[in-house]
Amino acid sequence: MEMKSIYLSIVFAPLIGSILAGIFGHWMERKVAHIVTIGGVAASFVLSLVVFQDTAINGNTFNGNVYTWMVSGGVGFHVGFLVDQLTAMMLVVVSFVSLMVHIYTIGYMQEDPGYKRFFSYISLFTFSMFMLVMSNNFMQLFFGWEAVGVVSYLLIGFWYQKETAIYANLKAFLVNRVGDFGFLLGIAGVLLYFGSLDYAEVFAGTDSVVGQTINIWGDSEWSVMTLICILLFIGAMGKSAQVPLHVWLPDSMEGPTPISALIHAATMVTAGIFMVARMSPLFELSETALSVVLIIGAITALFMGFLGLVQHDIKRVVAYSTLSQLGYMTVALGASAYAAGVFHLMTHAFFKALLFLAAGSVIIAMHHEQDMRHMGGLKKYMPITYWTSLVGSLALIGFPGFAGFFSKDAIIEAVHASNTAGSTFAYIAVLLGVFITALYSFRMFFLVFHGEERFHQAHHHHDEEHDSDVDESHGHGHAPHETPWVVTGPLIALAIPSAIIGALFVEPMLFAGFFGDAIQVKPEHDVLAHVGEGFHGVLGFILHGMMAPPFWLAMSGVGTAYYFYMVRPDIPEAIKQRFSGVHALLENKYGFDSFNEIFFAGGSRGIGGLLWKFGDTKLIDGLVVNGSAYSVGKIAAIIRHLQSGYLYHYAFAMIIGLLIMLAWVLYR
Repeated sequence: MEMKSIYLSIVFAPLIGSILAGIFGHWMERKVAHIVTIGGVAASFVLSLVVFQDTAINGNTFNGNVYTWMVSGGVGFHVGFLVDQLTAMMLVVVSFVSLMVHIYTIGYMQEDPGYKRFFSYISLFTFSMFMLVMSNNFMQLFFGWEAVGVVSYLLIGFWYQKETAIYANLKAFLVNRVGDFGFLLGIAGVLLYFGSLDYAEVFAGTDSVVGQTINIWGDSEWSVMTLICILLFIGAMGKSAQVPLHVWLPDSMEGPTPISALIHAATMVTAGIFMVARMSPLFELSETALSVVLIIGAITALFMGFLGLVQHDIKRVVAYSTLSQLGYMTVALGASAYAAGVFHLMTHAFFKALLFLAAGSVIIAMHHEQDMRHMGGLKKYMPITYWTSLVGSLALIGFPGFAGFFSKDAIIEAVHASNTAGSTFAYIAVLLGVFITALYSFRMFFLVFHGEERFHQAHHHHDEEHDSDVDESHGHGHAPHETPWVVTGPLIALAIPSAIIGALFVEPMLFAGFFGDAIQVKPEHDVLAHVGEGFHGVLGFILHGMMAPPFWLAMSGVGTAYYFYMVRPDIPEAIKQRFSGVHALLENKYGFDSFNEIFFAGGSRGIGGLLWKFGDTKLIDGLVVNGSAYSVGKIAAIIRHLQSGYLYHYAFAMIIGLLIMLAWVLYR
């Protein structure tokens, strides 16, 4: 019973904080609002550690329903928890990153009038994410899935006075609806063929469904398993921003920076990755679905990285790197190296949250300037931000010993060992991606922290009045300063796992069966076992990595970035002029935005317009509302003639009425 109370407390602590700050925020001071929300998330984090110890170390798992919502046609709809090693790891990551973001927000949103509302939203987001990762059935998974979507919509459009923020949150919402439509159809397929929404029952019933086919259109027969897996993966493509449903993520940078760290680094975008890993018993039974996952992941990993090279907004560079890293995780899932994908999810959560928060720290110091062309030379002004950013960047490019090195190298090795259709293309894509990642990461790093100081020119473009406001609020003069401890503290706390967590967990998570039965892989797909044959301890892994292609590609990427942006800044400009067509293609984001603008956004608006013209104006207003008023008027006009006021008219009417009644009685 005791553990059950702990599971409930983990979920409810941030929800209670959110309700207090959101509904009663009007009557409480700012300080109280952040204390109740941070307290809730801190409690969840501490309890998550208890659960991690109980589950991952002592090996106790829990799977049970807490509440039955309804039973319909013999199918139960429950709220239930499945707490195994995969859940325990996700709980610790989500609660820790969320806690750091909450603390950081005190500094970042200090002057914002929506301070209490913001805290309420991020706590609600944390609650939704806990519901998603702890679910033991598809209904609750879908609830958490949609709840994080709704809260992310509220957060991306948090500054609702900005046109761009409203545009971005609508875009995120619409694109996610496309993915969720597939996801919902996948869940419907599960219910139709398995007759249950409970994970354990579904995974136990796979044998009866494996050979079945379904006719969708024409004469083509589809494997039911393949169809269900691909539909579920379409949901993951929306949430985890895989091509072509990736377009919402870079635009979502319009929200305040703490959200970028929370939603787009550690939690919401990894929900799709988590879901596919959780569904490994289903995906393992469909070679086609695994190939689809592998190829889409590879396209995302490589081509989204290229876009990071032409961005000038510091947050957008980090956003494209998130897209690219999500591609790596997806590639791991497609190669059946689920543990490597989830391990990368964990390491990435720390170093990417760190990079976003460091970018936010730079933005605060630069008086809300986000263009990297107006930065430079910040190292001497912001030492803590500088060193933590360096740790994050090294972890991102996979520098030996840092967290990202272990997870990224394991993915590349696993893809190399895979025989799934498309694995050769994926291997080339993830290898090239290493060079691109190092190039755009250190392009950003050098432009922001090294070289000449370009921010004195930037201030001439600014609105002076706005400038002085920001200066007073942060206590800065014109030169940038290090940000306050509520900002730098979380940076340091995130830099520590970014440096060491990979080395600590590489062996248990990848090769020692840390996840137990939470992840199931067919023996013939088990690429990690193949990689594990060459694993001789952490040091051996590092030494082997330093002789492998990814290390040299990453180092050449850093070298190229240094040469291009520190030694010869004229070269990138020359390349841009020379390959203007390619540059235009990248600037245009391969035209995906324009397509979505016309197809999804335009299509939705078109359907809305039709419904408004015909449904609303003609049918409802014209026929129902005005039509009923018109009918009443017409009938009243006829009846008015009968009300003449003459007694003999009424007597005549009564006699006629009596005759009709008599006739009816006699001839019935």
